[in-house]
Formats: sequence, structure tokens, C-alpha cells
Amino acid sequence: MKKEIYLIRHGETDFNNLGIVQGRGVDSSINEKGIGQAQQFYDVYKGTGFEKIYVSLLKRTEETISPFKQLNIPIEKHIGLDEISWGVHEGQNSGDTFKEFYRIIHLWTDGDLEAKMETGESPLEVQSRQLEFLEVLKNATEQKFLICSHGRAIRILLCTMLNKPLNQMDTFPHHNVSLYKINYEDNVFTLETFNDIGHLNG
Repeated sequence: MKKEIYLIRHGETDFNNLGIVQGRGVDSSINEKGIGQAQQFYDVYKGTGFEKIYVSLLKRTEETISPFKQLNIPIEKHIGLDEISWGVHEGQNSGDTFKEFYRIIHLWTDGDLEAKMETGESPLEVQSRQLEFLEVLKNATEQKFLICSHGRAIRILLCTMLNKPLNQMDTFPHHNVSLYKINYEDNVFTLETFNDIGHLNG
């Protein structure tokens, strides 16, 4: 059974705008601009025929797909779609923690995928959650899905889907409500659309 997967990042939050680290432990809402981004995505893709929507446990993802609720599409939350935990740095200004972020991302790029922020998660721990979600997705009877997740989580998920090493996760850029489209057939995921933001340009 062929499946089409539309994977988007959540809309802008005030913390995004202010450069505050969110992660899994900060349950922020999308702001006015984020609401507009969500509506723009809906206006372009409302006729796609999504049969199921998956979101994380964090409200900014469900708020982003909120316009689709009027279409009565089943929505499911899954912990596998939660953002990575940045540990003690969540809620802090990213400028103040830049050195630590640079250090940890450099470790990941060099292949140390068990490295993590203090009290945070490693890429391998996030991938473990995501593998459980991918089994749910593969076994679902529906064929067309909308998934809303988070920046770092999306990078890790795309690597896992496309069989790319996790130390290459930063080759997948993202913007608020940017779109990756992935096809699934014969137990293989293939990438069709790369970080598309055309729907946000009016």
C-alpha cells in the first residue's frame, strides 16, 4: 500500500521569535503569526484528502493543524513526535547558551549520538521514540497523512525514514510550517518535497 506523508513543523511561537529555547519541556502556544501560517497551509492543502493527522503531545503542533478540525479528520497524539529535550537549557535565551549548543551539535556531527544536554535527550533517545511512531504509521490503514512535529525532531525523523546517518540531520533545514513530503511504498520511504514554504508566500 502506497502512503503519502505531509510532514510540517509547528507555527511560530513567541519563544521562536524571541530566541528562547523550547524543546520538549516548554509547552508554548503558537502566536498570531503562527496562526496565520497555519491558516495559509490549510488554505493550500485543505483539499489534499488527508485521512489522519498525527501531532505531538505539545499544544503548538495541535494548534497548527487546528484549521483542519472542521474537516473532521481523525487526530492522534504520539509521544514519538515530541521535540527533543534540551534539558536545563529549556526556557533560556539561545544566545546565552550558544556555546553549549555549538558544542553538542558539533559532537552529533562527529558521530557522538549519545551526547546530550544536561538532563536532556540524545538523538538516539529521540529516534527510539520515533521508531515506535513509525511502526504505528506503517501499520495504519489510511494512505494520506498530515504530521505536525518540531524542528530537531523532524531532522531526526527524516534521517530515520530515509536511512541516513543521524549525524547528517542538519542537512534537513526547517522553517515554521515548512513542508517535507515523503512517499512510502514496499517498506521504503522516499523524499518528494524538500522544506517547501511556498504556501507561506501568499
